Amino acid sequence: MASLNRHQLRQGALQSLFGLSMNPDADLEVVVAQVMAGDPEIKWEGALPADLIDLVTAVLAHQDEIDLLIAENLADGWTLDRLNLIDVVLLRLAIYEARYTDTPAKISVNEALNLAKEFSDEKSGKFINGVLGKVLTF
Repeated sequence: MASLNRHQLRQGALQSLFGLSMNPDADLEVVVAQVMAGDPEIKWEGALPADLIDLVTAVLAHQDEIDLLIAENLADGWTLDRLNLIDVVLLRLAIYEARYTDTPAKISVNEALNLAKEFSDEKSGKFINGVLGKVLTF
């Protein structure tokens, strides 16, 4: 496979960011390599995809400001620590793409909802949509 499509890129970023959230001391490239090797939908040989490394690195670089945006838009009494980690990572990825790249917000939200269906539970879609609706302007 020569390159990842946009969905595969986001999926790999989600899984890599989740792994790094679970183990912040892990080497980014090692985590990305494990994600690439463990995903049956992706047949990858050779060097790690630079666009995936770049996306994960960029989300991590903006994580503090993105987390602040998320926290400011949660219901009273809720904090990031109370949220499902995969949902937090999905929010980080969607907000990064919508605010710091040329990806339209609607596409970022749609992709976050699709990934939530694959990696989270039924309630997550509504929650993610609600938070992203508050954070992002369409």
